[in-house]
Amino acid sequence: QVQLVESGGGLVQAGGSLRLSCAASGIIFSLNTMRWYRQAPGNQRELVATISAAGRTNYADSVKGRFTISRDNAKDTVYLQMNSLKSEDTAVYYCNAQRGLDDYWGQGAQVTVSS
Repeated sequence: QVQLVESGGGLVQAGGSLRLSCAASGIIFSLNTMRWYRQAPGNQRELVATISAAGRTNYADSVKGRFTISRDNAKDTVYLQMNSLKSEDTAVYYCNAQRGLDDYWGQGAQVTVSS
């Protein structure tokens, strides 16, 4: 059974930092591309950051220079370090694992940034 479990969300003031974690089980983590998405109320889910199995990263323009995605294959965990948070970063953040046609999602972690 595949599980992706996010943690680290919460309430933070604008300008602050949070680090999200996503622990995976039931997959060969090192072979998966890992992504973080987010969805704010009334908005579509958007891609925030990607890290490939080889460690290549990519970011949405809205978070470049503020967010960093990383992975620890020994711990089967992907991280999203979020700095200089803004009110518009408020959303539910979802972890995604993808390898070929296999695609899995976590349950989401709420991030709320107060201005």
